[in-house]
Amino acid sequence: MKLNFEFFNDWVQHRLGIRLEAYKERQMQRRISNIMESAGASSLEQYAKILEADSVARHAFVEHLTINVTEFYRNKSIFDMFEQRLMAQIVPKFERPKIWSAACSIGAEPYTLAMILAKNNITSGRIVATDIDDEILKKAKAGLYQSTEVKNVAATDLERYFNKTAEGKYQVSTTLKNKITFKKHDLLKDRYEDNCHVVVCRNVTIYFKPDARDEVYRKLSESLVQGGILFTGATETISLADQIGLKKIDSFIYQKI
Repeated sequence: MKLNFEFFNDWVQHRLGIRLEAYKERQMQRRISNIMESAGASSLEQYAKILEADSVARHAFVEHLTINVTEFYRNKSIFDMFEQRLMAQIVPKFERPKIWSAACSIGAEPYTLAMILAKNNITSGRIVATDIDDEILKKAKAGLYQSTEVKNVAATDLERYFNKTAEGKYQVSTTLKNKITFKKHDLLKDRYEDNCHVVVCRNVTIYFKPDARDEVYRKLSESLVQGGILFTGATETISLADQIGLKKIDSFIYQKI
């Protein structure tokens, strides 16, 4: 079955504001084909009509597209390294550090950052957390998690920063919630945050084509103040770091120079 991806790409950009051409083509087409078939559509034209008429189907499409896989302290050893850099190079230098968690998904990452600030008695820090998906942002703001999502959180921190519900889920404390501002944001088209001391953008650009990936990193670099740091994912490398004002200072950590 030959699918008209050119039509569908144009429709998605016009109707949903998402630039599919920035994503890796084969990977994206496979994902779209799978969710189209699960929706009972035999063509992309038919699937577009389903998305137009059904808000639930639209949400399922966006969620499937953006791959919201995350957990607290994802890659714990790497997060520990990041915390050391934060305390050694950012906190002593900047009185009120601004941290941007880009493509924050269900909120595990920004709440992890909030815990790091709280545990180190950094009361003046502020966190902005953004994502493209409205429904995912609602989940992030709610701050309610399954036990599997908090498995890397120390027992003492679970007790201090979460309330366990009768259903066995974990509710983030108001203390952590108050440290974070959630916003909708598309890395491929929206204006970026500015004057950031830390930007955390992990496990997102691996899905982008090289040109789109390089442009995202260029804009993330521009978001940082001099001396600020960019924290990337365990499988992500910035090949043009020196050309966009970044210097690799640790595994998956870059500094604005």
